[in-house]
Amino acid sequence: MFLRRFGYPDKAGKAGRINFGGIYTSDRDFHADTGLALRMTGFDAATGKITDVDGAIMLVDRDETVAASWGFKGIMTHWNRKHAKAAYVPSLMRDPPPNYSYGPIVQMSEGTDVLLLLGAFASGAVYYDPGIKMEKADTDRPATKRRSQFRVKHNGLEALYRSSEVVDLLGQ
Repeated sequence: MFLRRFGYPDKAGKAGRINFGGIYTSDRDFHADTGLALRMTGFDAATGKITDVDGAIMLVDRDETVAASWGFKGIMTHWNRKHAKAAYVPSLMRDPPPNYSYGPIVQMSEGTDVLLLLGAFASGAVYYDPGIKMEKADTDRPATKRRSQFRVKHNGLEALYRSSEVVDLLGQ
């Protein structure tokens, strides 16, 4: 099982818990806790073109064994459908307890394609940020919770779209 092989004991000392987290970018070395690194095959970053449609974004160990992968075909379908037009709403978080607030300034973006996404992965602007855990790992009925997502910092959004516009929803 993935978590038993690549996860690590909870750093806060919670008994029976295995975590898999961290930040994985194509320009980073192997993660100290998991031994995995993010790599991509089938994309030429210099030309911005796919060289193999069966390529993938992958997590690999030091022996280049693939631990997890996201194939280009699935990424193409998902990315273009979900992100063709997007609104990004910045938030502020204050704690404790967590309290979020949102302002009237939003970034409206459009004109993306999978080549822009793969280029952003290749440059390290887009990264994998998992939050996966197994609780009761030391029992016959472990419970797994998954949060597996790719992220981009706000200042990296422009790499993903051909056009973006900042809009004040209050019109001021």
